[in-house]
Amino acid sequence: MSRVSVKGVELLSQWLLVLLVLLVPRHGNTHPQCLDYKPPFQPQEPLVFCKEYAKFGCCDLEKDDKISQNFYKIMDYFDYSGYMTCAKYIRTILCQECSPYSAHLYDAEDANTPMRELPGLCGDYCSEFWHQCRYTISLLTDNNATVGIEEDRNKFCNFLELKDREYCYPNVLSDGKLNANLGNVRADPEGCLQLCLQEVANGLRNPVAMVHADDGTHRFFVAEQLGYVWAYLANGSRIDRPFLNLTKAVLTSPWAGDERGFLCMALHPRFTVVRKAYVYYSVSVKKEERIRISEFTLSADDMNQLDHSSERTILEVVEPASNHNGGQLLFGHDGYLYIFIGDGGRAGDPFGKFGNSQNKSTLLGKVLRLDVDNNDDVDPYSIPSDNPFLGEKGSLPEIYAYGVRNMWRCSIDRGDPITRQGRGRLFCGDVGQNKFEEVDLIVKGGNYGWRAKEGFSCYDNRLCRNSSLDDILPIFAYPHKLGKSVTGGYIYRGCQMPNLNGLYIFGDFMSGRLMSLKENQSTGKWEYKEICMGKGQTCRFTKLINSYYKYIISFAEDEAGELYFLATGAPSASARAGVIYKIVDPSRRAPPGKCSFKPTLVKIKGKLIHFHPKEEFVINKKPMTTAAPTTTSRTTATTMLLTTPSNPTSMQQRPTGTATHALTTSWRQVMTARPGHATTPSRQRPSLSYTRPTVTPKPRPLLTTGARRPSPPTAQPLTRPQPHATVRPSPLEVTTNRPQTTPRPMYWTAATKPTTQKPNFTLSKAQDKFLKGQSDKIDRSTRNRVNKKDRGSKPGKQRRRKHRAGSVRLISTEQLSDRGRVEIYIRGEWGTVCDDLFSSKAATVVCQQLGFPVALRVAKRAELGGGSGSILLDDVECEGTERTLLDCKRAKVGKHNCAHDEDVGVVCGYHHDEDK
Repeated sequence: MSRVSVKGVELLSQWLLVLLVLLVPRHGNTHPQCLDYKPPFQPQEPLVFCKEYAKFGCCDLEKDDKISQNFYKIMDYFDYSGYMTCAKYIRTILCQECSPYSAHLYDAEDANTPMRELPGLCGDYCSEFWHQCRYTISLLTDNNATVGIEEDRNKFCNFLELKDREYCYPNVLSDGKLNANLGNVRADPEGCLQLCLQEVANGLRNPVAMVHADDGTHRFFVAEQLGYVWAYLANGSRIDRPFLNLTKAVLTSPWAGDERGFLCMALHPRFTVVRKAYVYYSVSVKKEERIRISEFTLSADDMNQLDHSSERTILEVVEPASNHNGGQLLFGHDGYLYIFIGDGGRAGDPFGKFGNSQNKSTLLGKVLRLDVDNNDDVDPYSIPSDNPFLGEKGSLPEIYAYGVRNMWRCSIDRGDPITRQGRGRLFCGDVGQNKFEEVDLIVKGGNYGWRAKEGFSCYDNRLCRNSSLDDILPIFAYPHKLGKSVTGGYIYRGCQMPNLNGLYIFGDFMSGRLMSLKENQSTGKWEYKEICMGKGQTCRFTKLINSYYKYIISFAEDEAGELYFLATGAPSASARAGVIYKIVDPSRRAPPGKCSFKPTLVKIKGKLIHFHPKEEFVINKKPMTTAAPTTTSRTTATTMLLTTPSNPTSMQQRPTGTATHALTTSWRQVMTARPGHATTPSRQRPSLSYTRPTVTPKPRPLLTTGARRPSPPTAQPLTRPQPHATVRPSPLEVTTNRPQTTPRPMYWTAATKPTTQKPNFTLSKAQDKFLKGQSDKIDRSTRNRVNKKDRGSKPGKQRRRKHRAGSVRLISTEQLSDRGRVEIYIRGEWGTVCDDLFSSKAATVVCQQLGFPVALRVAKRAELGGGSGSILLDDVECEGTERTLLDCKRAKVGKHNCAHDEDVGVVCGYHHDEDK
């Protein structure tokens, strides 16, 4: 054998081995997920019908009631013996929507494949269902294909079976590995807690702080190291004018690692009344570097801007070096302002006999506490009467605690939402020298050991052995092999993620490591757990990602108590590489509606800049392996009907990123009531049948699998009554001309079925393109064509086409029909559309109007070219279902505050993934 052929065989065998590894089902690859693409939860009220999911699942009491109603509508078709035989199967199948693994059972977790109409069953269970109640499948789904598969067990189970035996029902809930610690935070084999992230803001220059006003608006304010502070609304939009601009006063530089600059901001705890903000930044005064803490007042004309002329200096501290500037401001629950200042810089705190941190006659290396209330006509601050060193000789009265090196990011614990335990505790991360980083719990009058100690170890042996040191040890310290610059975090006290309650989450700026501490209530010790990004399927939820930029600058808490962190890919004050991430637990969420809030109105002056995430959502990523098929044959009608929309009023939209055709991107809400069931009056049943009472039904005890079936020797074949029928025929009276096969049990009454043939939407791309063009000729004729020859006109004579108001076209310099600048025809002229608020939903309106089923991308800032004529539309906000852009929420025609360098463009297509 030649050397080439041997090499080819080796390569082929390697590829086969890789393919085999990829296709083998992996245990533990799944995770709890509901059909709404969110984690399961514990219902606020116990479920009545699907009781097995009352502790943890995907249904609340309202959903449970809907499933119950659907069940009894279906059971109206059964006599007593049929009820006793089949009720348990129907109930079980309907209740799988409440399973914590419902997304897996319905094949909904992968946005690139269509969702099943019925949950995936295991083979043995499907065979049992077929033997007992094969004809009930038509009551559970509107698929006409079920008529042809009821008699054939193989076809029947090909339709219902989920081939992966680990995740099919009932195996998925009996698998020990899958259900161990179900609903708890997942951990990898090394014990690292797997969390996910949601991108909240991007394009920031070293975002150093994020604070909220606690005024019901759920706004948050983000500070950049350069000296800008930006206001963001609850929907993620940013106001184009800065909340504060101190760039001319702030001392900083573009070189990486510069610790100077705008470092923090705190809003007064009664901001709605007091209307004051406090900032911490570096300045140069006569070539002397200082820390300045200033007070600003909110503008009388704009609730989203501070009055820049109102600055009042509260405190200035001279910095002997350019590093160790500290940089934290916050208000405690006592209403006082806490200020955290570094030791002055250089290495080892070399200033004076014992260093600045142990010297209580200087403010460097200290935690300060000031009273800034009622200071309009007097000194900028006063000293709280219970400050620990107020009467001590040689000590400055502002000092609240000392012995700190360079505390970077501190927070106040809100306390447990129910017990309030822990409320008011003050946590800080203190950056170490060359061996250890530490987390401290700050108390009044405490000495935190620097420079005598670094973490738990001695740094200055002489000071460390001094009996008068009386220092407070950290609650946690870690060596530099884990990280070299701690970033303090927060105790999670939010509502959305119950698992995280009480978890202190923090990080490291240099290593990019996310970490957590949890207090052991019995011992009082803090236990460490590292945090890693969810692997495999763990973060496959809508809008979630599992990666972030390395340099963790700060942590933040929003008005509702949810946690965030601010990071950058380039630690320079001039690099727009900063991103804000929200921390998300994919294992469990709070019950729907429990954490909802309605932000109070925010009056906007200026423009809103809509948020567009830059990171690729995990849900949009194509799977590394091919998804397991739900049927064994791609030629059966069942495959086609699994992707066919049936009831337009009860459809569930798949998340962005699905590769399924636009004509099949809406799915029927699983287990909705069949048409005609609710309006069909009850009828008189034969004496042998079971008639359900007219009172409100309650769940009935169901028989076991071994329920005896009635013999059907005299039963006639059945036809399905027309949808308009008002009386359900008796199962003993109905006949059909369909050839008789296996007689159906007499306990089953045929379900209403539409007689019209449903179209086959499984089309090739070429076929779909042709049909789309035929059905939408009028609108497509306006695309990029102002003048067009009419077929009925004489040769050489042109006919000017009359455009309708709202017609759109795409103008492309490359003469491409599927992409370009958006232009709209209004009042006899073509004009452009601004990119303000123009989203993918508005792009969908444009593309569908032009005959394309999907919008692949929105191109802003005149990326696809700018116009030169009129600007006709601005601030366009669509739901995606409007006929034209004129039907969307928008500014008046011709009214705008933009230029042609903000003209919007779109890229259209036939499949969501074709532009990649």
